[in-house]
Amino acid sequence: MTDLETDSFTEIVKSILEDGIIDDAEVRALRKRLYADNKIEKDEADALFELNNGVKGKSNDDTWVYLFTDAICDFLLKDKTSPGVVDDDEGAWLIKKIEGDGEIDVTEKALLKKLKERAASLPANLLEKLKSWGI
Repeated sequence: MTDLETDSFTEIVKSILEDGIIDDAEVRALRKRLYADNKIEKDEADALFELNNGVKGKSNDDTWVYLFTDAICDFLLKDKTSPGVVDDDEGAWLIKKIEGDGEIDVTEKALLKKLKERAASLPANLLEKLKSWGI
């Protein structure tokens, strides 16, 4: 059984993937672990995409969309290499993650819209994909 107060980020993700749905308490626990060091690491961003793919189409708590979109935007836009912009490598990573399961779900669409609003600039490869995805 998961202990949301003491389990690690990885343990919480594993537990959510096992039951296939995210509730409000799990979202709060994930947010607390993700932002404990005030930055989102690549492995955490990868895990969020894995989690999103694992709970797609379920009756997840509405706060999941906000955590996912905020955390991925922070990962891409609050880095030391290219703050405020999505660089070519980040754009390629994002495209791979979005297309990884063969469909773009509502949570991923919300992410792309938020990223488009927040980023000072996006790479050409991502802009081209956004257009083809209707965003």
